[in-house]
Amino acid sequence: MKDPGRLAARAVALLLVASGAALIGGALVALRVARDVVTPPRRRKEDVAILNVDLEAGTVRLGRTADTVVSGRYSLWFDHERGHARVGEIVAEDEVSVLRRLEGVQRGDLERASHGRWAGWWYLTPADLGLAYREVGIVTPVGVAPAWRIEPEVAGDDWVIQVHGRGVTRAEGLRAVGVFRAAGYRCLLISYRNDGDAPPSHDGRYALGEEEWRDVEAAIAYARHEGAHRIVLMGWSMGGATVLQCITRSTLASHIDGVVLESPVVDWLSVLRFQAAAAGLPPAVRDAALAMLGSGRASSWVGLAEPIDFERLDIVARSAELSIPMLLLHSDDDGYVPSDASIALAVARPDVVRLERFAVARHTKLWNHDPERWERAIRVWLADHELAGATAASSTGRTARPRRRPAAAAATGY
Repeated sequence: MKDPGRLAARAVALLLVASGAALIGGALVALRVARDVVTPPRRRKEDVAILNVDLEAGTVRLGRTADTVVSGRYSLWFDHERGHARVGEIVAEDEVSVLRRLEGVQRGDLERASHGRWAGWWYLTPADLGLAYREVGIVTPVGVAPAWRIEPEVAGDDWVIQVHGRGVTRAEGLRAVGVFRAAGYRCLLISYRNDGDAPPSHDGRYALGEEEWRDVEAAIAYARHEGAHRIVLMGWSMGGATVLQCITRSTLASHIDGVVLESPVVDWLSVLRFQAAAAGLPPAVRDAALAMLGSGRASSWVGLAEPIDFERLDIVARSAELSIPMLLLHSDDDGYVPSDASIALAVARPDVVRLERFAVARHTKLWNHDPERWERAIRVWLADHELAGATAASSTGRTARPRRRPAAAAATGY
């Protein structure tokens, strides 16, 4: 008969090995998750099924997803970003598919594609808008970053600087060019470190706005050098977080007159926790990943030169520092960056923040779903804060309104 004590010892040893293996496995998953957060994507997931393409009828049948069932006009990327089509309104739908109007195929062979990626872009370059533009270089701390400069409808000294989101490029902001040009703004659509257009940072990792704001600051310096009298910043998604860091940390924040944010990240912790839950990650793995990103030692495992300061990125907690008029555009069904923090910020600072709250529009696709309402919200906000047409009016002989300057505290920031 075998010794019971020896059997128990062996069982305990096996249990310890199994527990250790589970811990190691969990740590490795957490490390991968943390790296995914800050690593610029090389290839985007094509998760929309392309079921049928009828070029004669001008339709495309797609798999049913939370995005493809929303009305509006969208981009459909396929063949690993080599192909691009524009998709219009819904023609018919059933339980598993959606038939939509095919507005055109800009490049690639859509008939051969089986899957694609849904996106909010409609314009790929300023040429799609039929506007003259210039490619200019912004001298940033990491090198010269390219930007598109588009002149206003009426000559003036108002500038809007567009800051795109995570994993995309400056083309994201082209949807806002029309409403700002009509209001007298020169549009500067910038690139920033690690976005594939601008030079990379030393570590080649996103800092979630912690470092990217310095490239926005460089764009502000460029605009001022070029004679900007009034400047509005507009940020999309992570670009919103970047703009918020800029206005609370840059010494040039006193030269910013307004901020417009589309589907912005206002608090990164709430966003990452939401995304972890949506991905089905266990809370322990989620918390370990966040700890790695914020730890001085563990952040180097992720590839970061410096840890992420999540407290500094929480603008709801820092809302008392805000003094620049701000318009937030966010949808409650965002699906990627929940609107909770935008709502909380608007509640905390109703004197500074206005929230245009959509019910159904998804992430950074509010213009695509309802461009009339989206542009009207921006147009009315600009007018209410006397930010539309004043400096352009000076060219006709009328006196331009003196530019509002925020309190000094907002200029120096955190």
